[in-house]
Amino acid sequence: MKAFLIDRYGKHPGRIGEVPAPLVGERDVLVQVQAASVNLLDAKIRSGAFKLILPYTFPLVLGNDLAGVVVQVGAAVSGFKPGDKVYARVPDNRIGTFAERIAVREDALALKPENLSQEQAAALPLVALTAWQVLVDTAKLKKGQKVFIQAGSGGVGSIAIQLAKHLGAFVATSTSTANVQWVKALGADVVIDYTQQDVYRVLQDYDVVLNSLGADDLEKSLGILKPGGRLISISGPPTPQFAHTQKLPWVLGMVMRLLSSGIRRKARRKSVEYDFVFMRDSGAQLSQIKTLVEAGVITPVIDRVFAFDATADALSYVEQGRSKGKVIVRLS
Repeated sequence: MKAFLIDRYGKHPGRIGEVPAPLVGERDVLVQVQAASVNLLDAKIRSGAFKLILPYTFPLVLGNDLAGVVVQVGAAVSGFKPGDKVYARVPDNRIGTFAERIAVREDALALKPENLSQEQAAALPLVALTAWQVLVDTAKLKKGQKVFIQAGSGGVGSIAIQLAKHLGAFVATSTSTANVQWVKALGADVVIDYTQQDVYRVLQDYDVVLNSLGADDLEKSLGILKPGGRLISISGPPTPQFAHTQKLPWVLGMVMRLLSSGIRRKARRKSVEYDFVFMRDSGAQLSQIKTLVEAGVITPVIDRVFAFDATADALSYVEQGRSKGKVIVRLS
């Protein structure tokens, strides 16, 4: 079958090639991929940024989330049947959604929202699960709390704004001039045009910050939070707790302790808690998100759709960091 793959880490674009059909375990579901979203995570995996914590072998098929149709189910699968339309963020150790078919562990899958196309459904899993695990699982965001969501026009930001408003929070975000009105329409109460204003001088006394930017913004975000607030980063640095959760070797745990020691120390001085979230697959959470989508609470945002043969171009486009919402590859 055809797949988009890389043969080594680096800046080379990747290629379309032939790979063996996936093997289907007893708890696996074989899915014909119809659409897959392209994430910055894919570009980082290609570059080797995660090779210490995600040790892949080559050739490596890229792609982390999908929408498609069930073709076959394993002997122990009870929740799905051939013909079901599904969506998923596949497990870290079994990526490869830029392919005609993929075998997915049953508990990572969910039936896709009935009111979405396959392209729209493919836009959701990774970013919606990230928003959920930051705002619901980690922050435990409550009605009336104030949250600052960086980069509101991005894939995670555009979904996080909608989810935070559903949870009853007061939402601030940042974006460029061209996207200010569009982000307001997503529900943000305060939108800071970062080309005109310094976010970190305008906002104060917030309960939660969702950080998706670099180290400079991460540290400055501490000044936005009130005592007892939470700084939650999806872009690092990872913490010792993350290493423990991932069952990484103790050496990597020590490395992560060192990498995050500065921001954790500064957070403690301000009576703020620092957390790192590396999104995990969850079919159960996708089922909850499906309910919100079908109720009109969350709407996926798509910037562009690329043909499968142009997957390398789609990755390059995402790396530029200018997409408004999600970028999709259509396979069928």
